[in-house]
Amino acid sequence: MNKKYYIYIICVFYATIVHGQNSKNTIQTDTITSIKNTKFIGLPIAFFTPETNFGFGGGGQLFLLNKTNKYNDRLSNILFSGIYTLNKQIQFEASPKIYLGNGDYFIDMRYFLNIFPNSFWGIGNNTPNTNEEAYNTTSHNIRIAFLKRLPPKLNFGFEYVFENHEVTEKKEDGILDISGILGNNRAVISGLGVIFNLDSRDATGSPLSGRYYKVNARFSSKLLGATDDFNKFIVDLRTYEKLSNRSTLAMQVYLENNYGNIPFQGLASFGGGNTARGYFKGRFIDAHMYIAQVEYRLRFKPRWTAAAYSLVGEVAQRPNDFFSAKNLKPAAGAGIRYKVIKDQDTWLRLDIGIGQDNSNGIYFGINEAF
Repeated sequence: MNKKYYIYIICVFYATIVHGQNSKNTIQTDTITSIKNTKFIGLPIAFFTPETNFGFGGGGQLFLLNKTNKYNDRLSNILFSGIYTLNKQIQFEASPKIYLGNGDYFIDMRYFLNIFPNSFWGIGNNTPNTNEEAYNTTSHNIRIAFLKRLPPKLNFGFEYVFENHEVTEKKEDGILDISGILGNNRAVISGLGVIFNLDSRDATGSPLSGRYYKVNARFSSKLLGATDDFNKFIVDLRTYEKLSNRSTLAMQVYLENNYGNIPFQGLASFGGGNTARGYFKGRFIDAHMYIAQVEYRLRFKPRWTAAAYSLVGEVAQRPNDFFSAKNLKPAAGAGIRYKVIKDQDTWLRLDIGIGQDNSNGIYFGINEAF
């Protein structure tokens, strides 16, 4: 980490400005209003990193106070943000989460626009750092899920996923240009999915106790407009063990398996602010991936939490290639969280992660990584 990062962190806490690469971006302000059945948090954003130059934008979180889940007192909300950088990078995200029928039904949606220079190292678990090449992409991602509550804490539903990825610029005679990788010019992912989960967490932003088990199967098909046919299966297992009134041990095992003709944009992606902090998002990609992580969280004040975590994981062409000692990708780090509003479960998060081969990252976002 160079000196600019440390200067930036200081600015974050002085100016209460937050930005996170591949994370939801947030900031606490005094622009909180309550009008009848809604509550709004204004989220101005400003940041600087060597990768993006100066960037700015804004967003917010709108709580719908009359759309609640009566079974766990969770509020419907819409989170959105938009940023622009001097490197001509644009990101916009909107994520509505709406409860209907007092919590018997749940609509979970996300739209994400990304016009962003990115990096590519090839496909596989051991691609060298020297492979790195830049490419530009414009992506539109839409996900719409509808779930029905199955008492007591089970949920079942369906989802539709649409992604349109346009590679607008790539290195001439580079890996993406000459290797014949699916998606090296354009990829459309379009398909239906099935979701089944058990959710007994006491909160979603920063759980102190409970379980979250999710099984998700997605099927991208040319019949629905996709450029290639492939299937994706995800298992996400999380548990939160309360060690004391102020501390929690959070654990997660995440498995992803892809089968078929998979564009590189649809492969399992290792790294980023949630699944593998300490590695660049997409530093390693392949058909299969697992990540296991554990995090200790200490709520030393009602609105402040400190955390330390470690993880291990890898990607592979086949699941049989997992667990070779030379292929494991460990990481560790620590961070701090701040609760934006006393009576709402919304947290600002700052993490620092360190991985192998001088890989590291600083992550700013909203709510816990898992």
